[in-house]
Amino acid sequence: MIGSLAGRSAVVTGGASGIGEACARVLAERGAVVAIADIDRARGEAVAAAIGGRFVHMDVGAAESVESGAAECERLLGPVAIVVTSAGVLQRPLPPEELPLEVYDRVTAIDQRGTYLTAVAFGRRMALRGSGAIITIASIAGMRSMPLHAYAPAKAAVISITESLAAEWGRSGVRINAVSPGFTRTPALQQAIDKGERDPTALEQNAALGRLVEPLEIAKVVAFLASDEASAMTGANVPVDCGWLAAPSWHTYGGLRARRGN
Repeated sequence: MIGSLAGRSAVVTGGASGIGEACARVLAERGAVVAIADIDRARGEAVAAAIGGRFVHMDVGAAESVESGAAECERLLGPVAIVVTSAGVLQRPLPPEELPLEVYDRVTAIDQRGTYLTAVAFGRRMALRGSGAIITIASIAGMRSMPLHAYAPAKAAVISITESLAAEWGRSGVRINAVSPGFTRTPALQQAIDKGERDPTALEQNAALGRLVEPLEIAKVVAFLASDEASAMTGANVPVDCGWLAAPSWHTYGGLRARRGN
């Protein structure tokens, strides 16, 4: 099967929900044995049971937890071949003078530092073995100006971390690539929509395809990058955004063209 991951072990941080859960399910469907590494034990154990995987408690905001979690994953699964760093937190789009410093620090600690800690904990083991694939979950927020003064810089840092570690470990057989999701219909985004905090119409109209991204669409790209089909790819950042990055400048000219045909 093209893109088969049979016989490989994989770890997905933040795998208990959202994009991480979708990634875990797709990796398992393609033959990988998956460990859900998450702070949410109840939800993580449920997802792990559903895909025939394992659960490992891990708080990516704590270096000790990441290191002990990485060791536990390798004890349970054997040498880990694939890691997806999906654990992350969001923030409200507040002006910087209204953004609490504790929120800024938490977003940076989880989204930026947590990604780095996870990549290093597993990547150094992979480098000694001479093989491995790491996929970081960045964001289009790290590629454009946004009123997310903690989240956007943290995700920009994830892209930079990915590029730097790709060069660091490339000669040791470790590939590391980033996926930058656009506005994705995760439970967190849906909750914000339901509360009236986000306008789905505005999100959809600013994408070339005119819709939100689905978590499964992110997961399929992650699975590709984890597979041998992407054997020559490292240090790349792949936007999966329904064309959000391509569309906004068209508003200068009156907006995107209407659909042709029926």
